[in-house]
Amino acid sequence: MSTEEREGEEKTLKERIMVISLSKPIYGRKVPRTRRTPRAVRYLKERIQRHMKVKTVIIDPSLNDILWARGIQKPPRKIEVKIVKDEKEDLVEVFPVE
Repeated sequence: MSTEEREGEEKTLKERIMVISLSKPIYGRKVPRTRRTPRAVRYLKERIQRHMKVKTVIIDPSLNDILWARGIQKPPRKIEVKIVKDEKEDLVEVFPVE
């Protein structure tokens, strides 16, 4: 994982890149096929909340499109995300890695 810190005019931002595996929590458990992608979105938010110690997680629409690209039954097994933490407002924004 790479950590990069930037000091803006008023905001302190931290960036981190993570690879989150969805195979065991979504495919390995008894999650019904028709609820896999919504469960993957919730799991992604919960995992980032625990890891970054924040309460608010905002998922970028392009990341949401990647999660929903193959429909409700087949979310991706792994996803690489860039997490940007704003320490002043105690929130995190999540983007796909390009």
